[in-house]
Amino acid sequence: MEYNLTDITTVRRLLSAAGFTFSKALGQNFITDPAVCPKMAALSGVGPADGVLEIGPGVGVLTVELAKTAKTVVTVELDKRLLPVLAKTLDGKTNVFVENADVMKTDLRALAEKYFAPGQKLHVCANLPYYITSPVLMRLLGCGVPFESLTLMVQKEAADRITAKLGQRDAGALTAAVEYYANAETLFYVNAGSFTPPPKVNSAVIRLTRRTEPPVQTKDEEWFFRTVKAAFAHRRKTAANGLSGELGLGRQAVADALSSLGLPPDARAETLDMRQMAALADRLYDMRG
Repeated sequence: MEYNLTDITTVRRLLSAAGFTFSKALGQNFITDPAVCPKMAALSGVGPADGVLEIGPGVGVLTVELAKTAKTVVTVELDKRLLPVLAKTLDGKTNVFVENADVMKTDLRALAEKYFAPGQKLHVCANLPYYITSPVLMRLLGCGVPFESLTLMVQKEAADRITAKLGQRDAGALTAAVEYYANAETLFYVNAGSFTPPPKVNSAVIRLTRRTEPPVQTKDEEWFFRTVKAAFAHRRKTAANGLSGELGLGRQAVADALSSLGLPPDARAETLDMRQMAALADRLYDMRG
């Protein structure tokens, strides 16, 4: 049986039959705009021979669209209460596999090996819970699974940070990680009225396309990310003050490192582009005790 999963009455009936109530703690807002999920699937870059990972399927409205596009769809749902709902809405979708798991605690490489064929092109397409957007995104980028692209619906404010470039006002530590691993772009915006219940913010669908190699070379990748995190930990402070405190280096030593790169000692993290941040990280790497 096919369900109209963007019809609020249908969705409420399915949820009620399963004894489901929305959880604010899990950031549950289900898409009811019929144009959104087909557009996400179409713009995701997923082909008929590809595999796709979805996180937080809800009632399966995006999952159904991905099942039409991909060869294999693996969807990870944390909330056990939604499993009987998904059993109904995804019935007959033989290329869809539902995992009841927490994506933050799941071995994604093992999951990929379990469901996807060797050499299969892999993607992520998901409406991410907004309260864990950053940690989930970092996990997807650093998990070791070679996802070619990530098409994600996130809060608009988060989209602005993720798609910014280092050196721009909206940039932050997450920006640096995304820019290091992928090219990021905003595909389209989604208003709050496209969900039930409607969130208090508008959303955006973004796509991250994995780079074949990072835009900069660093002496130590782990130290580079540690430096970035330290630089943005205290945005109101100068980079010298923030980095010296977070990295355990003397303020003057950090100021000297900035000066050696032709940067003012009172430079702030958000003024440094990717090349400058990488060069600064390398300088500080050499200064460690």
